[in-house]
Amino acid sequence: MAEAERAAGSPPGAVQVSVIVPVHNSECWLDECLKSVWEQDFKQTMELSIFNDASKDGSAEIIAKWKVKLEDAGVPVVVGSNDSAQPRGVGFAKNQAIIQSSGTYLCFLDSDDVMMPQRVRLQHEAAIQHPNSIIGCQVRREPPESTARYTRWINNLTEEQLLTQVFTSHGPTVIMPTWFCSREWFYHVGKFDEGGKGVPEDLLFFYKHLQKGGGVLRVNRCLLLYRYHPQAATHSVHEETIWNHRVKFLEDRVLSTWTSFTIWNAGKQGKKLYRSLSPANRKKVTAFCDVDEKKIAKGFYTFEESEERPKPKIPICHFREATPPFIICVKQFWIR
Repeated sequence: MAEAERAAGSPPGAVQVSVIVPVHNSECWLDECLKSVWEQDFKQTMELSIFNDASKDGSAEIIAKWKVKLEDAGVPVVVGSNDSAQPRGVGFAKNQAIIQSSGTYLCFLDSDDVMMPQRVRLQHEAAIQHPNSIIGCQVRREPPESTARYTRWINNLTEEQLLTQVFTSHGPTVIMPTWFCSREWFYHVGKFDEGGKGVPEDLLFFYKHLQKGGGVLRVNRCLLLYRYHPQAATHSVHEETIWNHRVKFLEDRVLSTWTSFTIWNAGKQGKKLYRSLSPANRKKVTAFCDVDEKKIAKGFYTFEESEERPKPKIPICHFREATPPFIICVKQFWIR
């Protein structure tokens, strides 16, 4: 064990991995979640850090039960709580669980999900080799047929696509419940946004991570049972909120370096993208292009909401006549 700890850059006896679990009214799933921590085959030092964010159900009692069981098995458990009447949100709970923990590496686990026994071991091995990366894994969805297309996307992105498709989905290319990273890199990026309900804290952190030069990798093994249910925090984030954050990221990451571009889609999605751009980036749009003859026959798109006079008119042309670079805006790739 001492040799492995030295290889990971930690002094002997230091906690190697903290499993980070935010909890809010999770009694339906928490037993199975915490049992999966207990079943890990990781042989080095590991702790569980739970933050109970104003739960009103039986979550606290389940946490207390598993604290005894895990500590009997040699896994320290750190428990924090927000005892006020209102929860502070997932970003706050995750930040608090990290602050109270001590591991060199952080393994994120949602309280409604279940880890496979090999998860911590395999992601820890990958994280040692890639200290500035977020490490994800493949997942199995529960119920099995829920979000089938999205699950295929999660599991089948190539190594290159983990970086190139960051603009084409509603969330990170490695999903938050599978994240594993070093503590040092987490604090280099900065904490999660604590705006509370309706804030996509994982997406915002992922964008900051990329902007700071972080890598994205996936262990190509199914290491997590990823639950889909109406109470999931992801349902509290409005589609429009995510869209606006993604457009801002596109503008900062790509469009800021371009002097002009063509939007490939003269339909609703392309026009929505155009309207969502900053005034400076709208001026860079030289044309819309499409293959639909009816759209092309219109000749141009008038930006009716503009306060400019005359109102901007953007040409619509066939893609063969269009000038690159292109922003390809196709609905099925922008919607989870």
